[in-house]
Amino acid sequence: MTWTEMQPLLTQGTYDTLYMVLWATVVTVLGGLPLGVLLVLTDKGGLLQNRPFNKALGVVVNIGRSMPFIILLIWLIPVTKWVIGVFTGIPTYIGPTAMIVPLSIGAIPFFARLVETAVREVDHGLVEAAQAMGGGIPTIVWKVLLPQALPSLVAGLTTTVIALIGYSALAGAVGGEGLGSLAITYGYQRFEGDFMLATVVLLILIVTAIQLIGDGAVRLLARRGRTA
Repeated sequence: MTWTEMQPLLTQGTYDTLYMVLWATVVTVLGGLPLGVLLVLTDKGGLLQNRPFNKALGVVVNIGRSMPFIILLIWLIPVTKWVIGVFTGIPTYIGPTAMIVPLSIGAIPFFARLVETAVREVDHGLVEAAQAMGGGIPTIVWKVLLPQALPSLVAGLTTTVIALIGYSALAGAVGGEGLGSLAITYGYQRFEGDFMLATVVLLILIVTAIQLIGDGAVRLLARRGRTA
């Protein structure tokens, strides 16, 4: 296959991959951020200490994290069809939009644990000071915990986005489209070595760009935190 023939396919595949990852990242943050904070708040010594609830929530998160994505992808096919049917009126598990569902469900527990780790690193003395000044739980979360943990949260988000790119490549095995699907269809099944190499290079470039952006954001936030 010539470069002229590959280019439109690679362009569409890159767009589909970025589309899936972008929207899955948005859903992951919306689901994983409060989940991670809740794991901290309900733990022993937390502002909402509730050990039975914390243990149960931790088990659910651990199960989600330990599930191999390819198995989760297949297992969630009925859920994916239902969700996409509700939002688009066309119940399907194929295509980049449908893949947002399993990508998000697979990444939320992963990101939640990273959020939990980041929030636990916040100096407890700052929390006690906020409580002494009459700050309620919402104030402490939004004014103390999340701002103080922001560099670590961005680092965790960067790691999660890169994991989502890997997940999106696996999604190509069940009709997820994107670069992973192209690698399987053309690179593997049709033995197009050049096409396989091109998809790998594009994925490496995307991951490298995201890592550089994330690292730069973490350094900037850490520098601002030290000068604040």
